Amino acid sequence: MNTKTGLLRLPLYTGLILLCHSSVIFKLYSQQASNASLKETFAADFLIGTALNSRQIKATDGAELQLIQGQFNAATPENLMKAQLLQPQWNRYEFEEADRFIAFATKHNMKINGHALIWHSQLPRFMQQMEDVDSVRQYFVRHIRTVAGRYDGKVDSWDVVNEALNEDGSLRNSIFLRVLGEDYIVEAFRLAQEAAPNTKLYYNDYNIEQPRKRAGAIALIKKIQAAGVRIDGVGIQGHWHVGRVPMEHIEQSIRAFSALGVEVMFTELDLSVLPNPLGGNTAEVSRTAKYNKQLNPYPDGMPDSVQRAQAQAYEELFRLFLKYREEVTRITLWGVHDGQSWLNNWPVRGRTNYPLLFDRQMVPKTAFYQVLKSKSPGN
Repeated sequence: MNTKTGLLRLPLYTGLILLCHSSVIFKLYSQQASNASLKETFAADFLIGTALNSRQIKATDGAELQLIQGQFNAATPENLMKAQLLQPQWNRYEFEEADRFIAFATKHNMKINGHALIWHSQLPRFMQQMEDVDSVRQYFVRHIRTVAGRYDGKVDSWDVVNEALNEDGSLRNSIFLRVLGEDYIVEAFRLAQEAAPNTKLYYNDYNIEQPRKRAGAIALIKKIQAAGVRIDGVGIQGHWHVGRVPMEHIEQSIRAFSALGVEVMFTELDLSVLPNPLGGNTAEVSRTAKYNKQLNPYPDGMPDSVQRAQAQAYEELFRLFLKYREEVTRITLWGVHDGQSWLNNWPVRGRTNYPLLFDRQMVPKTAFYQVLKSKSPGN
């Protein structure tokens, strides 16, 4: 024994044996870790999705492509099927990128969720100041019929209407509400049902696990159903913060929405580890804050304690999802890895966030293994 260091001195050959043994164990562990798959682990429970961007569907990064192929069996376009990009000018559509996304997901056997037909944000520039009733209605009808019709049978589902509610559950004062009236949501689902009879139709929003906004979403779903129009599911986005994940409200929401006879999905899941200057769990993209160092505390890496807290939060979430595996049909992470996440630039540009299950080098994080652990016997 080295009395200074407290280390046991071993003969050289013993040390070599232990070193070789450790290398074998590390190699076996690495092989096992690299073979671990979210989509295979939860294959009997629900789909595991991700949001893909234009660069990713070009498949120029082999490691990233391998990660996508190995981990996910569902895909949502992060931006490239939003109206701003699909119809940049009046009645002129650009489908090249969207078609490439469809081809990529189809090639890799991924279920496709279209996102999104009607949304108040990321509208074409010509729509932003439009107040003429006939023109807005013409855009509304044509866009749904053209886009939903083109991809009927090619996409499995559509977020027909996205983020139409305020935090108190009332309807957001969007251009569609102001010009077309409060029945525009029912009409959007009716048009989508006609244009895409072979596609599931969803309502998607953030914070609808919160009681007041949830009540608004329930009223909305009931109104669509009462009109005899099809709505197949509701997407709870899941942009939450470590340490403030509203588990009780999430469980209540799963029960409340599934009681309406619709599927429940978690469609844009990420768990931020950075300070939130806006308060709450809002995902309102129009709200931003100025950069300062206090809002970007981990530019060089996430501390172990924070990583453990995030991992625990993800595990608790997935244990809850598994509890309701009969009601929950899809979990979509909003991005493939931390480097891609929108939370690096929202609500504060230039921050370094770590909200997903894979790091910037596409290596599984502690949270990844804790999510797999949630499927241990007894769940």
